[in-house]
Amino acid sequence: MQKSAEFESPILEVIQMRRSRRAYADKPVEQDKIQSLFEAARWAPSSVNEQPWLYLYATKDQPELLGKIFDALNDSNKVWAGNAPLLIVSLARKNFIRNDRPNESARYDLGAANAFLSLQAAHLGLNVHQIGGFHAAKAIENLNIPDYYEPVVIMAIGYPGDAANLPENLKLRELAPRERYVQQAFVMNQTF
Repeated sequence: MQKSAEFESPILEVIQMRRSRRAYADKPVEQDKIQSLFEAARWAPSSVNEQPWLYLYATKDQPELLGKIFDALNDSNKVWAGNAPLLIVSLARKNFIRNDRPNESARYDLGAANAFLSLQAAHLGLNVHQIGGFHAAKAIENLNIPDYYEPVVIMAIGYPGDAANLPENLKLRELAPRERYVQQAFVMNQTF
């Protein structure tokens, strides 16, 4: 499948700016910006307006809580994520509030909320790197997450930093052009 670094059609500038960097500046994220991220997530669409997401976050000012989140990361992600001044665990509520039946859309809806949060972060000059490489059981234990929530991704957030501070293999990935599959690789206007 062909990839390209060029934008094929006009898109919002904030989408063009968004990247998943691993290098973070040694600068805290201001509390009003943290609240702005969660406000953006608040307005994401969800199945029957359930809003089945919960965010548990910690900053470097909360070393014990931050350590509990950090401890759940895979070792390969600990190499760089420890420099992020803000870690967020995004959780999906497994069942609908209205009838306690399984919500098959919860993870999808959480993904939409995370996307809104990520775009708001880009708008604010922040970088979000969503991390699937973590130990869910360890996050559940460390954070006392109740059974009706499922940890889905951990997000490392902060101001972009200098890629030169990363290990060589990550520095190369950080500095590589941002590429995506061309639309013809994933868009159809016919049946299979």
